[in-house]
Amino acid sequence: MTVKTLEDLLNEGVEGRGVLVRSDLNVPLDDSGQITDPGRIIASVPTLKALVEAGAKVVVTAHLGRPKGAPDAKLSLAPVAAKLAEELGRNVQLAGDVVGGDALARSEGLTDGDVLLLENIRFDPRETSKDDAERAKLAAALVELVGDDGAFVSDGFGVVHRKQASVYDVAKLLPHYAGKLVAAEVEVLAKLTTDTERPYAVVLGGSKVSDKLAVIEALAPKVDTLVIGGGMCFTFLAAQGLSVGTSLLQEEMIETCKGLLDRYADVIHLPRDIVVASKFAADADSKVVPAHEIPDGWMGLDIGPESTARFAALLTEAKTVFWNGPMGVFEFENFAAGTRGVAEAIVTATGKGAFTVVGGGDSAAAVRALGLPDDGFSHISTGGGASLEYLEGKELPGIAVLDD
Repeated sequence: MTVKTLEDLLNEGVEGRGVLVRSDLNVPLDDSGQITDPGRIIASVPTLKALVEAGAKVVVTAHLGRPKGAPDAKLSLAPVAAKLAEELGRNVQLAGDVVGGDALARSEGLTDGDVLLLENIRFDPRETSKDDAERAKLAAALVELVGDDGAFVSDGFGVVHRKQASVYDVAKLLPHYAGKLVAAEVEVLAKLTTDTERPYAVVLGGSKVSDKLAVIEALAPKVDTLVIGGGMCFTFLAAQGLSVGTSLLQEEMIETCKGLLDRYADVIHLPRDIVVASKFAADADSKVVPAHEIPDGWMGLDIGPESTARFAALLTEAKTVFWNGPMGVFEFENFAAGTRGVAEAIVTATGKGAFTVVGGGDSAAAVRALGLPDDGFSHISTGGGASLEYLEGKELPGIAVLDD
């Protein structure tokens, strides 16, 4: 696969040229619209800064949340524009629309080194349309904003698994390049699939087995240790014939989990004790019980201390670690110990020279919420879903289209 990078574009020269950049600025907001984790904005800065300093006229497209193809004031990129300006140390204009009159007028007024952020790209229903012709029309309108001698830089790794207008179709219309973030992500994930130093440990959490089934199938034959926690562990425990109380359970996946346990008994590690709660609440009554003694009417919200210690012992000795998904409801302090313990073990492994990757999404949010250092891990991915699909061996449309 031959993909041109940002360095190639900078070597060709961008001064005075319009450059369309697809960034991933999909950050979490609280009820008041404040950004709670700016990680993705910060990760987008190196590519944008390099283009600005080289004199490009930068037009950025990004999405926030899941608007239903129409403007939604709660999902405006206004707070993102303000934070991006702060991180870049320069003004970032926010267009009042996606590719309408305001976006066009502002793009025409850009001077060298200016940055224009278009309003939430998913306010336009053509962005996510299954109709190729509809997406192509939006892509053409985006290209118009940067002109005939423009270029496209794909830097939103969190969306490269989507065949969308601002990710896929624009690359067919402009000279295209992988930004710093996308190039780094692909390099890291390739290392997890082709050049892994052993012991190789994978930690999977989160709520649903179905979300992680394909990555379990893809990685279980390749790893030495596969740790399973979070809500998904209860379907595996049920597959062992255990009662899980009112814990999260995918009954339709129990037989699938039985098959996985049969095939990969030597690598799959499940919790032996569980922190259970009387209800799903931060202040719920809680206690630690053996995994085979979860009481009726109680729900598991974290792995227990014995399991945390056992998993940590496995992880600190690993040479390669991939982690995707928290071990419990880390947002509640009483149920954060499992996730913290596993994360700290991975930090220890990193300190001993292991190659460690946090697979985006809730895991990356947990790292920051628990106050752990970003540099305690070799790499923190910005794309949870994209990371998993890459590791499953799927073709990512937004990467494939960059192939020259």
